[in-house]
Amino acid sequence: MPNTSDPRDRFLLTDKVAVVTGGSRGLGKEMVRAFVGVGAHVVIASRKIDNCTALASEIESTTDRQAMPIACHVGDWQQIDAMVDAVYERFGRIDVLVNNAGMSPLYDSLAGHSESLYDKVFDVNLKGPFRLMATVGARMAEGDGGSIINVSSGGAIRPTPTIIPYAAAKAGLNAMTIGFSKAFGPKVRVNCIQAGPFLTDISDAWDLVEVRARLKQTYAMQRPGEPDEVIGAALYFASDASSWTTGAILQVDGGIS
Repeated sequence: MPNTSDPRDRFLLTDKVAVVTGGSRGLGKEMVRAFVGVGAHVVIASRKIDNCTALASEIESTTDRQAMPIACHVGDWQQIDAMVDAVYERFGRIDVLVNNAGMSPLYDSLAGHSESLYDKVFDVNLKGPFRLMATVGARMAEGDGGSIINVSSGGAIRPTPTIIPYAAAKAGLNAMTIGFSKAFGPKVRVNCIQAGPFLTDISDAWDLVEVRARLKQTYAMQRPGEPDEVIGAALYFASDASSWTTGAILQVDGGIS
């Protein structure tokens, strides 16, 4: 932790290496850009390499930071292990890991929910983050330490009938956050951003008139979040600003009642 009289320096990630899954769009993309803005090199991971490459090219052409695009399906442990090895081969370290990749597919009915879809939801939202935390966290603990940030959902504590498997997986991610913070402390901090409804590309499928009306009645902020409004929480957890914070689940949800 830096010894500095300027509190802003605690948020710097100068020459740190940050890996963000689901990093090519939505909240992940905002976090990638924020980390670059405070000095980090970034690894942008997603199933679609083209999107990762486009963002990486943008970063390297406009900043002096390195950006590594990599294709990885976080539901596949072999792909996860290959990604982690590739990052360590290039950078020799991972200082920040963000488990942001997720999926919440629609289904017609609970009885008609297929086993394969159920497995996909748990693979991406829970199984993959477990493997990433286990492998990267162990390396962090053996080295100079680091920070792991999980991205959960308000559905974890307020499940609705339309997101039950997803909500269960995110509730599991909340539990893993606490468990891994104890497993790899004191050198590795593990925290969670429990996100509410943000206007990312997933919101293109929403009836925004209905959503805004509902949020106005049930949320203290009375609106959905803008994607860049996740940045404060992400920078706090990633940096030395949160040097005595671990096992925390922070609601960034506009104040749901």
